[in-house]
Amino acid sequence: MNDVSAHECAGADKLIFACSGAADVGELSDRAARKLMRDGAGKMFCLAGIGGRVPGILDKTRGASRILAIDGCSLDCVKNTLEQAGFAEFQHVRVTDLGMDKGQTPPTNENVETAAEAIAPLLG
Repeated sequence: MNDVSAHECAGADKLIFACSGAADVGELSDRAARKLMRDGAGKMFCLAGIGGRVPGILDKTRGASRILAIDGCSLDCVKNTLEQAGFAEFQHVRVTDLGMDKGQTPPTNENVETAAEAIAPLLG
């Protein structure tokens, strides 16, 4: 087995999937995920690839040590996309459950930081 396959089988990567919807809380979800990735908490990964059933993305996700779904609101698009692709074991958070109201929470650096700090513990 080559090094890449061994790494994937070990499931070392913590993958983060985020809403990137049109609402302010969608942008906050996306920016919080990117901050978590920059901070080394996990690797942001392609939700469109899950929805499109891209084999390499599905395989990499199956091998993850942890999966985090960050939704902007109660529509749960990220959660639903993962579930429809057959994933059941993942952490899930909604930005609106963090006290950030849809349509009333501008995606400022302060709000991104607040969301990222609240979400980070889910990556263990």
